[in-house]
Amino acid sequence: MKSLDSPVPQVSEPKAPDSSRMQMPPGNPLLLSLTLQELLARDAVQVELIPEKKGLFLKHVEYEVSSQRFKSCVYRRYNDFVVFHEMLLQKFPYRMVPALPPKRMLGADREFIEARRRALKRFINLVARHPPFSEDVVLKLFLSFSGPDVQNKLKECAQCVGDEFMNCKLAARAKDFLPADIQTQFAISRELIRNIYNSFHKLRDRAERMVSRTIDNAADLLIFGKELSALGSDTTPLPSWATLNSSTWGSLKQALKGLSVEFALLADKAAQQGKQEENDVVEKLNLFLDLLQSYKDLCERHEKGVLHKHQRALHKYSLMKRQLMSAAVQNREPESVEQLESRIVEQENVIQTMELRNYFSLYCLHQETQLVHVYLPLTSHILGAFVSSQIQGHKEMSKVWNDLQPKLQCLFAGPHGAPSPLRSPQDGLSPH
Repeated sequence: MKSLDSPVPQVSEPKAPDSSRMQMPPGNPLLLSLTLQELLARDAVQVELIPEKKGLFLKHVEYEVSSQRFKSCVYRRYNDFVVFHEMLLQKFPYRMVPALPPKRMLGADREFIEARRRALKRFINLVARHPPFSEDVVLKLFLSFSGPDVQNKLKECAQCVGDEFMNCKLAARAKDFLPADIQTQFAISRELIRNIYNSFHKLRDRAERMVSRTIDNAADLLIFGKELSALGSDTTPLPSWATLNSSTWGSLKQALKGLSVEFALLADKAAQQGKQEENDVVEKLNLFLDLLQSYKDLCERHEKGVLHKHQRALHKYSLMKRQLMSAAVQNREPESVEQLESRIVEQENVIQTMELRNYFSLYCLHQETQLVHVYLPLTSHILGAFVSSQIQGHKEMSKVWNDLQPKLQCLFAGPHGAPSPLRSPQDGLSPH
């Protein structure tokens, strides 16, 4: 990452247009005039495993990454994502850069590979829709460059450019746009988003459990139907003294054998509902959680990075001042005093740069907080998808259950072979 002690960009210094510059909306540049629909419309990126690379215990996993915005389709490996992530952090240290999923562990299976594919898809979509990132040449390269070495191309692109602080024309005046109580607002926003994250984390966990139960229900229904079919297909002969020459068991077996079709259909409907809930509910919850986690990481970078380095610079400056006073008292050589004074001037410049970076970091944090709130209406999308999947799933399964019921009539034949009306279990167990 570019050193935080880099020189301060001059506001009046003419610079050539650069796509990495922050795009500023009209009016107050601190305010983001965006809606969720506008963010989602910026791009839709698909990340799929290349079919011939699928398998168990893979040496290399390659992804097909297609961008709707750039109308591109490129092939990327996980390490390409790693370099891209590093370049984003280098150029945008004061922005929400989503984390990457972990590297492949030894003996990674299909489940791990699929979970990582989903996480990479969430990562690249959050990046592709982020206002400053979406206008940066690094993103365009990653999504559209089809040359042999995308990693070197990304590094070359970010080389000698500097971070956003060095390229944003408002960096030196960020303080002018911040509210007077920015520190208080930052603390309140951080606490609020921490609470939102905790609640959404619990919602995601419960949604995952519901999806798991739905998938387990599908498996149970399928096995239930198979057992009925096995029972109906049993060819073991029964002695006549046991059946009393009755054909009841034969009729029952024939009916049981036919029921497996409906139970297989019920299992398929349940599996479809589980898959829909996983894609439309759990994935959207994970997307929002990834965004919130990137905000929490950004807050930590602000405190441990800019503020910490600023405090160290101030501490170093105070030590130099004390050394200068001590030198003056001890009547040291003029040359050594001049050298110390020169170092103090340099340190004052460093402190000035750090102060400007601190205000620019708060400026970006203010915008990133707004961006999180722009994503908040995603909650209604998640709830809508959840309710719709439940309604559709229960509706389809209810139809299959209703179609199944008339086929049970032959299982309740009367004493002369005529079907008797179905009764509830309570009626069947009644002593009367």
